[in-house]
Amino acid sequence: MLHRAGDREEARNRLSQLWHEIGPQGDAFHRCTLAHYMADTQDDPKDELDWDLRALEAAEGFVTERTDDTGAAPGATSVADGPGPRHPLVALRAFFPSLHLNLATDYAGLDRRAEARAQLVRARASANALADGEYRQGLREAIDRLELRLEGSAGPLP
Repeated sequence: MLHRAGDREEARNRLSQLWHEIGPQGDAFHRCTLAHYMADTQDDPKDELDWDLRALEAAEGFVTERTDDTGAAPGATSVADGPGPRHPLVALRAFFPSLHLNLATDYAGLDRRAEARAQLVRARASANALADGEYRQGLREAIDRLELRLEGSAGPLP
């Protein structure tokens, strides 16, 4: 609410406190969500990229490949073991397109077009895996807009 009201600094301070409370061993779903929001409160584009990378790292750490003998097929995804409550994998999968899109936007803003394009490919693939609906459509439109900006811009992107 603070961030949306325009108080980025206070939002950043409070989210930082939460980040330290959760800690590196805290629930990955919560770390992903918090880092995702923390990125949006940053003033420096490099700091925003760092927080978006933390969000992706937490999300990827949350999803593991099952290789045990529980009867699951090799390569089947499950929720990682660890402290904290378990969250549906479906809820986390919905984050991936947005995480990759944010990273693409970060890289584009830092004039790192190749990395931005690579993240757009990942964003599009993960968006295509979502169920049809407004969220998926909105992500696809945002991906298309950034792709057009990347193709049409010779200088640094805003």
